[in-house]
Amino acid sequence: MSNTVVTGEVLDKSIREVVRILEDAVGCTAGPKGLTVAISKPYGSPEITKDGYKVMKSIKPEEPLAAAIASIITQSASQCNDKVGDGTTTCSILTAKVIEEVSKAKAAGSDIVSIKNGILKAKEAVLTALMSMRREVEEDEIAQVATLSANGDKNIGSKIAQCVKEVGKDGVITVEESKGFKDLEVEKTDGMQFDRGYLSPYFVTNAEKMLVEFENPYIFLTEKKINLVQSILPILENVARAGRPLLIIAEDVEGEALSTLVLNKLRGGLQVAAVKAPGFGDRRKDMLGDIAVIVGAKYVVNDELAVKMEDIALSDLGTAKSVRITKDATTIIGSVDSSSESIASRTNQIKAQIENSSSDYDKEKLRERLAKLSGGVAVLKVGGSSEVEVKERKDRVEDALHATRAAVEEGVVPGGGAALLYALSSLDGLKGKNDDGQWGIDIIRRTACAPIKRIIKNSGSEEAPCVIQHLLKQNDKELIYNVDTMNYANAFTSGVMDPLKVVRIAFDLAVSLAAVFMTLNAVVVDVPSKNDA
Repeated sequence: MSNTVVTGEVLDKSIREVVRILEDAVGCTAGPKGLTVAISKPYGSPEITKDGYKVMKSIKPEEPLAAAIASIITQSASQCNDKVGDGTTTCSILTAKVIEEVSKAKAAGSDIVSIKNGILKAKEAVLTALMSMRREVEEDEIAQVATLSANGDKNIGSKIAQCVKEVGKDGVITVEESKGFKDLEVEKTDGMQFDRGYLSPYFVTNAEKMLVEFENPYIFLTEKKINLVQSILPILENVARAGRPLLIIAEDVEGEALSTLVLNKLRGGLQVAAVKAPGFGDRRKDMLGDIAVIVGAKYVVNDELAVKMEDIALSDLGTAKSVRITKDATTIIGSVDSSSESIASRTNQIKAQIENSSSDYDKEKLRERLAKLSGGVAVLKVGGSSEVEVKERKDRVEDALHATRAAVEEGVVPGGGAALLYALSSLDGLKGKNDDGQWGIDIIRRTACAPIKRIIKNSGSEEAPCVIQHLLKQNDKELIYNVDTMNYANAFTSGVMDPLKVVRIAFDLAVSLAAVFMTLNAVVVDVPSKNDA
């Protein structure tokens, strides 16, 4: 296979075309009146979704140059999804607009470096203005934030608010597909989450979301490092015979042991995953003890215990209804063999330690353990009358949950694209070093209007210019345009709010990606040979 170098107007034209295709497909999902997109699959019926990230990932142009450009843009959406789990649609709308405006500037022969400097200067001003608009989200506003992110589905909003009430703002909430026909149910169960992810990406069972998902797994706990597979071979053989997955939580799993586990998984043998135990030193010991209580494990294997790894039987292992592992965190959902009495006993023990401790630091860490142990897990079970319906609803539930977490973390700003619109006032006194630098600032001025224009367009209205003009005239930065009612309203009383973190990161990533394309002079792409056809 040979390759070719693409430059100049051919490259710029291809960038514009790919950006337009992506914005058309992803942008149509924006807002409560956004449309759905059907994604064909190699097998089964197409998947119908309003998830902008899922739509963007599915677009793979056949032409090599277009495919390379689409891949670069999708990386930006991936970063947005990784950081907040939402905002990919806004990010794609903003990216498309910046690149469109930059293309005009390049065609006019402007100095790209000066334009880039102006754009980056304006970006910082807008981000500062967004921060000044933020306000903390109140408990009774959580449902409104979730509803807006779920494209106006009040049932999703109320159920997420119920979950937050059950487990607290910092509690663990997960989303699962249900086998029933009910749209959405909330189930509170025992469980725990800790900040340790899988030790190898080869353990992943859900490649699309890069997750390990186990149902009814056995769980083995040890304070030791596992270097040799021989020490855990009896456990692996017993679990394999039982036909269930295995989660190993250890100080570390490395060398021969890790490579053997990975190889076993890749060959379709035992479903297994390994994660590092949370904490360090004595705190690791305590955390493993807490996990053992949750999952009903008889032993946490360590140097002080007479029982060796080779002697562990199936009945000594812990169990759970399900386990979900990302690259950063492990969530254990629903104890099976543990009793509420043993969990209550452990929490009482921690409470006593808090009372007897004289160290503020130790008390803080003990309270963290108590919250993890007693908080439990809220599970949002998504149902429906068909697989297509369930998947589409699950996408919206997950987006709404991510938006809610972002709102709790950094607060909220006026929604529906209004926050970026009001942030434009920060550019009024901003001057570029030269005319091209000023052009860069003006590009951001036009770009920030793109999300609200698209949301209004998706509602079937062509009144976006009039709406924008009216909002900017009122001198009220809490005023928004509600496309559901086609009326103006206060953002916080009407519930049309966006998480600051989502808006901030979507805008930041979109402008940063556009800056990359501004200085992109050539792309080297593979050209399939006749023999490859």
